[in-house]
Amino acid sequence: MKPPAAAPNATPLEALGMVALCFGWFIAGSLWSVSAGFRSGTISDASLIGLVGFEIFVGPIALLILRSRGHAMRDLLPSPSWRGCGVGALLYVACVVASAVALSPFAADAAQPIDRMMETARPSLAVVVTLAVVNGLYEEVFLLGYLQRCFRHQGASFALGLSLLVRVLYHLYQGPHGALSVAVAGLVFGVFYLRTGWLWPVVFAHMLADAIPFL
Repeated sequence: MKPPAAAPNATPLEALGMVALCFGWFIAGSLWSVSAGFRSGTISDASLIGLVGFEIFVGPIALLILRSRGHAMRDLLPSPSWRGCGVGALLYVACVVASAVALSPFAADAAQPIDRMMETARPSLAVVVTLAVVNGLYEEVFLLGYLQRCFRHQGASFALGLSLLVRVLYHLYQGPHGALSVAVAGLVFGVFYLRTGWLWPVVFAHMLADAIPFL
């Protein structure tokens, strides 16, 4: 595997538009949650189905726009493989360990918003699996396959930092611990993709991260 090539026709205005289309609603909701004292609602089948529906609707539109801009689908979309699933499982374990280390100094802190949300969450297995597949694919295709790869020519640190910033912004509703955990996972994912250009293990690791906490 080699680092992904820079995306064609990737202007800052295009990137801003894609971030607004794919993640703008989530960022706005996350910032509202923070300003309202982390009033994020509950996790239910209805809320998760709503998220899946949004991503299934917006994802193809975003891909069509990128295709019209000269981005090849083979560079944006992952190629599933059993080997990639195995690597993705190891990547997920690495994220869990890294997050545990990063959060260890704050173990005695009060319960976080994400903890309270998970305590009352009772989604069905079918909805959880559907969410994990759709959301894992959606986020990593547009965060890494597009945004990080798009700005690789500006330097690895800039590309990695930009994708991390967007990722953390729409997870702020989870509270400080949740945002830190997301940042650590995003760093692991981003560095792996920078070094290998292999997207499927990251997508699979994200799917596991979305599904396992509910099981």
